[in-house]
Amino acid sequence: MNILLMLAALAILFITLALLRPVDHDESQYVAAAALTAHGLLPYRDFAYLQTPLQPYLFAPVAALAGPWTWPALRILNALLGVVTIACIHTAARTLGAKPKAALACAALFATCDILLFSIGTARNDALPAALLAAALPLIVRPAITHKTAALAGLLLASAAAAKISYAFPALAYGVYALVDRRHRPAAILLGTVPVIAFVAWSYATSPAGFVFGTFTFPARAPAEYYALRPWKTSLPAKAIDTLKFLALGAALPALALVARDAWRRRTVGLLDWLILAGLIAALLPFPTWRQYLLPALPALFVRLSMIPPPSRAWRIAFATFAIAGLAPSVAALADSDGLSLTQAQREGRAVGRTLDRRGLEGPITTLSPQVLPAANRLPDPAFATGPFYFRSTTLLDASQERALHLISRARIKLDGSTILTGGEGPATSGDASLDHALASAARDAGYDAIPIPGTRFTAFRPPARAPASPQPVPHNSP
Repeated sequence: MNILLMLAALAILFITLALLRPVDHDESQYVAAAALTAHGLLPYRDFAYLQTPLQPYLFAPVAALAGPWTWPALRILNALLGVVTIACIHTAARTLGAKPKAALACAALFATCDILLFSIGTARNDALPAALLAAALPLIVRPAITHKTAALAGLLLASAAAAKISYAFPALAYGVYALVDRRHRPAAILLGTVPVIAFVAWSYATSPAGFVFGTFTFPARAPAEYYALRPWKTSLPAKAIDTLKFLALGAALPALALVARDAWRRRTVGLLDWLILAGLIAALLPFPTWRQYLLPALPALFVRLSMIPPPSRAWRIAFATFAIAGLAPSVAALADSDGLSLTQAQREGRAVGRTLDRRGLEGPITTLSPQVLPAANRLPDPAFATGPFYFRSTTLLDASQERALHLISRARIKLDGSTILTGGEGPATSGDASLDHALASAARDAGYDAIPIPGTRFTAFRPPARAPASPQPVPHNSP
């Protein structure tokens, strides 16, 4: 009962933090994908989605129910998935044989990591795969694994990979481990993955080119293009510094050091060690490395930590110090006066909707900030479903490929007569205001009329009225 009360309190805390955290332009494509899928459009086939396909389908019912509150609803959902992740880590530790205090302490330390707090505080795609991975851990650390638990573990791990491709690394690591240690029933694990494999194959079949671009090509090539003028960000020294920094914002860095020391002393590498290593490889492969990339390594890390005998007083002080450091970025974000609150963003979205209604402007909206559109009771133009993230590209695709994949880049802005909305992409959302300026300039050059949205950052652009058709000549009856 005490655990349930703690989880309930944690849920209230995480939801509060999620609703108070300033908005981030990273959320744009995930809110847009959920909203578009809720209205019957399919990722890859009808709009570009720059991740593996599972999340838009699972989150679409939430978007359909939440309507204008889709953005905060998705944040709340991710916060609750964070609670699920922590609960599963505690359960896995106890299943593995950790003492109650050790299991609780390790789950609490995990909860202080900025890697987790950022990932579950925004409407991104990090919380769902982390929860799925964590839910598999109590099943795979059991002393006796049945066919049912093995199949369920396979389903959960495959689903995590179908929500975010980096989680394929821990999933594959477990599959290989099960082939070596047959007690894990590899055939049953494979059977559990079949529904997810079938779903991913179907998603691929809806648009092979769109699937490959969104899942593989864009993540592999876009960062190098974007950071071409800032090569330091994609260098190995920068990756080392960033990785250590993100791990140090929370107890992950001392946990990793203690687990590595324990494995070295034991001269053995167990299942959880392989999962940790796979998660770290997944995090370190992309350039640059961001904090949320390290999340696949953390669930197994803190379960493994629970099995290490209580460390010395110096280690305990270190863990407490790093745990406090992990809370600092969230506190700083909440105190940031330059950030835009979710409440204000929702208010602005409603103002956009009222202005468009008064002007009689219906239909999809061309914008780099599609996350505000549910509050305006509008959908984004599918070609802008990725927010600013493809728009800022220049050489990833040519014009014909962009048309086929429902994408528009800054280099080849093509306006289709939809209403345009600018003003949401800028420093207040960790974005690049020059992208919105480019879109606004294209609108003015095409003769669109600017309509400032009162009391907001936004400006709408109404497409020029179509010229009336020329009257047909009236037949002359005179001889």
